[in-house]
Amino acid sequence: MATYTRVGRLLGIAARMSRPLACCGYQRARLHWPSHNTLISNRCPRSPHLVLPDRTMFIQTQDTPNPNSLKFLPGRVLLESGTMNFASPRDAHSSPLVKQLFRIDGVKSVLLGPDFITISRTDANIEWKVIKPDVFAAIMDFFSSGLPIVNEDSQPSADTAPSDDDDEVVAMIKELLDTRIRPTVQEDGGDVLYRGFEDGIVKLKLQGSCTSCPSSIITLKNGIQNMLQFYVPEVESVEQVKDEEESAEV
Repeated sequence: MATYTRVGRLLGIAARMSRPLACCGYQRARLHWPSHNTLISNRCPRSPHLVLPDRTMFIQTQDTPNPNSLKFLPGRVLLESGTMNFASPRDAHSSPLVKQLFRIDGVKSVLLGPDFITISRTDANIEWKVIKPDVFAAIMDFFSSGLPIVNEDSQPSADTAPSDDDDEVVAMIKELLDTRIRPTVQEDGGDVLYRGFEDGIVKLKLQGSCTSCPSSIITLKNGIQNMLQFYVPEVESVEQVKDEEESAEV
């Protein structure tokens, strides 16, 4: 059962979060990634690529820090909350939309967010100008089909959901991930999932544009780790957890 002590401590953290941070490279509740130090509105302008007046579809794309991943914004709500990652076509059985996207040559993985789709390509030699028209067409066809984005029995990961088994430290780590870290990472077309806390080490899984991003280690150490250590002294380090399939590719 959650204790009043933990609730009080979390409320205290929430109050401290409202203050701008002068250390660790964070300003006004935003993470500052050392590898790209301008705001998203300047770094990755959202440019319209497909306007479909007859179907009221307006699709935008946004660059990510990972050159092999591109963020698509269809202007529709995709998930009520959280994200869903599809690392390969065999994972797409729960999403009719993702099934269509995996039929496109050059698509390696798909991340669904609340209002975005991050596509990662299989090969850097395949130019985005070749892949994008097919992605636009697949998204347009899907939304005109009336099919559900994900099946009813499929839900986004609840890795940061509070649990009665969480102690105060784990509860604070989850709170920080959910309110401060994940929203900023999702703006760059990625996500981080909580995979445990043991012996002072927070274990996280990177998804979407973060998976193979050249700056992912900088993101973990200079971004996420510094923020967690600032608020939770019990955190000694942050480590990336990979699936067996991902580890085999490295």
